[in-house]
Amino acid sequence: MANRPGVVIYTDGACSGNPGPGGWGVLMRFGEVERELCGGEAETTNNRMELTAAIEGLRAVRKSYEGKITLWTDSTYVRDGITKWIHGWKKRGWKKADKKPVLNVDLWKELDAINSRCDVNWKWVKGHVGVDGNERADELARRGAANFRV
Repeated sequence: MANRPGVVIYTDGACSGNPGPGGWGVLMRFGEVERELCGGEAETTNNRMELTAAIEGLRAVRKSYEGKITLWTDSTYVRDGITKWIHGWKKRGWKKADKKPVLNVDLWKELDAINSRCDVNWKWVKGHVGVDGNERADELARRGAANFRV
C-alpha cells in the first residue's frame, strides 16, 4: 500500500454575480487517471461554490481509500476555514469570534465531517496564473454554472 499514488484534487468555484448563478469544478488525479466533476446552482455565492467543490471532490474519493489526499484550492476562505477557523467555530457553537453565526454553516459541517474521515493535505494555489489543475477546475466550475445563466 505504501507504493499507491496519492489522490490530487483541484477545486474551484465560480459565480456570475454574488449571489447569482454559480458553479463548482473538480479535477481529480490518481496516478495517470483523471476524473472531472462539475455542477452548479441557480442562486448561490462564490464561497458556497468553493465549499461545494471541496465537498464533492472529497466525496468522490472511494470510502475504502486510505492514502494521502492533496486538495488544492485557490480559496483562502476554504483552506483557512477548514484548517484554522473551524476549531474555534465549533467551540463557540458555530459562531465567529464576533459572536455572529458562521456563514454557510451547512456546508462547513458537511466538509468537516468528510475531512475528519480523510487524510487531507490542504493546499492553496494562486488562481489564474497558469497552474494547469487550477485552470481546469476553473473551466469546470464555469461549465457547471453555464446551465444556470440566463
